[in-house]
Amino acid sequence: MFFSLYIINKAGGLAYQKDFSKGLANLSSNEYLVLAGTFHGVHAITSKISPVPGESGIEVLETSKFKLNCFQTLTGTKFLLVSDPSQSRVEIVMQKIYELYSDYVMKNPFYTPEMPIRCELFDQHLITFIKSFN
Repeated sequence: MFFSLYIINKAGGLAYQKDFSKGLANLSSNEYLVLAGTFHGVHAITSKISPVPGESGIEVLETSKFKLNCFQTLTGTKFLLVSDPSQSRVEIVMQKIYELYSDYVMKNPFYTPEMPIRCELFDQHLITFIKSFN
């Protein structure tokens, strides 16, 4: 089961957030912004302290209740997908979400890069795709 998706722009701002599961705690919009900024900072620090030069920072954070996967694009945009720890094929799902983002957000002539994502076609296709797994 997939719980939530966060898309963080290269400056650390929250560009998109969507919950896929009922019963999740409702955060205020300010709390979502703090969450995105905090992860962005921790990700930057972990990339610097990595023993392997050129590594990108946190890719997976796992607890007994959830797993947070991070996929960073070459442009610095981060996709955070929160899922059940037993969920398999997360990398394939992340790749498909990135394809949907590329097709419906980045090719949208009305979207300004680094700004909040408000694209109905992206929402529709994302929800349909995630429902096929949940």
